[in-house]
Amino acid sequence: MKDAKELKVSAINNGTVIDHIPAKALFTVISILGLDKMSNHQTFGNNLESKLLGRKAIVKISDKFFQDYEINKIALVAPEAKLNIIRDYQVVEKKKVDVPERVVGIAKCMNPKCVTNDQEVTTRFTVQKEEQGVSLKCHYCEKITDNDNLVIF
Repeated sequence: MKDAKELKVSAINNGTVIDHIPAKALFTVISILGLDKMSNHQTFGNNLESKLLGRKAIVKISDKFFQDYEINKIALVAPEAKLNIIRDYQVVEKKKVDVPERVVGIAKCMNPKCVTNDQEVTTRFTVQKEEQGVSLKCHYCEKITDNDNLVIF
């Protein structure tokens, strides 16, 4: 008989499970979604085995259903992520995040001389999907903000 120990995590009645987050992006996802400021029941798992990513993270949050702009934030740091929408303990919808073609007002241009860093101008970027993640091309100064310098509001 195999002596296996397993951690059991309780199911959620209503809410969202975000799966296939790259392990290194877990705390970024927590921060950009403001999960650290919410009182909802949450479960985080990190460095879990994944055939797709090698190591992945997962987030379960009760009574939270994300808006499109929040899903766009997830897509910028975890383009392979999948969302499972839970209602009455059942998965009622599964969706893969889509990396948007453009993002407005959710990220900062890394160019300190960009007008968006100097004046009250809403940021606008064209999203470029790359092997290592995404990069953003600024609409105003045309500088590229790569994944390593990505700051999301």
